[in-house]
Amino acid sequence: MPYHAKNLTDVLRRRWAKFCPFLTALLLVLIFNGPAPARGSDFTIYEGFKTLAHVFYEINARFVEEPDSSEMVQGAVRGMLNTLDPHSSYMTADEMAEFQQEATGSFTGVGMELSTRDSVLTVVAPIDDTPASRAGIMSGDQIVSIDDKSTKDMSITEAVKLIRGPKGTKVTISVARKGATKPLTFTLVRDFIPLRSVRSEELSPGIGYVHITNFQGDTAQEVEKALAKLAAAKPLEGLVLDLRNDPGGLLDQSVKVSGLFVGPVLVVETRGRLDDQNMGYNSDREAILPYQCPIVVLVNEGSASASEIVAGALQDYRRALILGARTFGKGSVQSVVRLPDGSGLRLTTARFYTPSGRAIQSDGIIPDVEVPSLLPPKYKVTRESDLEGHLLGDNEKPQGKNAADEAAQEQDPQDEEEAAEDPLLEKPLYEMTLTERLQVDKQLAQALEMLKNGQVRSEYTGVAPVESEKAVG
Repeated sequence: MPYHAKNLTDVLRRRWAKFCPFLTALLLVLIFNGPAPARGSDFTIYEGFKTLAHVFYEINARFVEEPDSSEMVQGAVRGMLNTLDPHSSYMTADEMAEFQQEATGSFTGVGMELSTRDSVLTVVAPIDDTPASRAGIMSGDQIVSIDDKSTKDMSITEAVKLIRGPKGTKVTISVARKGATKPLTFTLVRDFIPLRSVRSEELSPGIGYVHITNFQGDTAQEVEKALAKLAAAKPLEGLVLDLRNDPGGLLDQSVKVSGLFVGPVLVVETRGRLDDQNMGYNSDREAILPYQCPIVVLVNEGSASASEIVAGALQDYRRALILGARTFGKGSVQSVVRLPDGSGLRLTTARFYTPSGRAIQSDGIIPDVEVPSLLPPKYKVTRESDLEGHLLGDNEKPQGKNAADEAAQEQDPQDEEEAAEDPLLEKPLYEMTLTERLQVDKQLAQALEMLKNGQVRSEYTGVAPVESEKAVG
């Protein structure tokens, strides 16, 4: 036997020894139901696993450098999930822990919201009473380095990973500040940071404003507090509930928030392939806002998932007027499955339906009053229906969007010209006074005007329409 062939044989034997545990696990899966099945769908799956095992073996045996077997396994898992839909994904143990921590409404870090402006990592705002705000980090500070690592071309995700860490540990951040001659350096001690998902203020005497940025573990409780604070001086005569750019979050919180306005009725249904995925979700509490108090719900292209559930329920029960632009259309349920090694799957298992049976998936929520969003010039709107591999909606054809949807994405030339010339648009919304915001935010301005003029009326009496009275599964 030639030397190189013998050498290759030895290598293959050593690799085979490493590969055996993985192959054994695969074979257990393959033989779980007995011998190889007859031809059909089960046979195809069986053959597929054989191919996967063979490929794994060949890579281990022949790749130019010794591969990382655990990374290959993770890659194979990610690949399987990538064939499903855009919202099914694999999470490593670290990603799973971070996902669960954020869902509770807190994380460990220094407490600042980040964005990129002109490709520079910038502080949007420090969160009140956190290490960042106490140290003096300010809105608009440009982050130059994190622990002496330059942030040039660094993504927000990379920056967040560097900034977060165990409670009590330190991180050093250098920032460039307008007016400062040299970078300012802050050494911060990480702590638990509460995520603020609800903001509120009074727009006009008797008219309140509540903005939900996402649905996390304490959102319903925070909305209830905000409503109580707004009504402390006098009962509310109108409310603007802002769900724009709210990507969603926890299903149970969307049900509880809806209940604050519609009481103990059906809020949303889920329907899936299996019987146990077909369920109805009722609010379990009485409404805290009088039914006669008019509500305008603001939505736009960034309103998705849980925010669409709330908007759809309030629209179905005629409890609120929905104003803005058609929502994103993410009407699917993701179940989180923890795996033995601490990693997890986020797997799409069902679709959402409003109380009257309307599908949210791909279609989204159509506003009662359509007011275009303020978008950058030539901005192309992306919705669920634009995502590759998305689940089709009940009213969607396989070829994708229709011409009306395409036309809706185009901004009016006059709007584009106004947007380009308005100097206020160079100023972030959070830095604007209410008067300035009402000048540039047409959706908010029209909502307030309609409430002031008595153009919004609640037709809801606290009793669900007949077609919405469905048993909870």
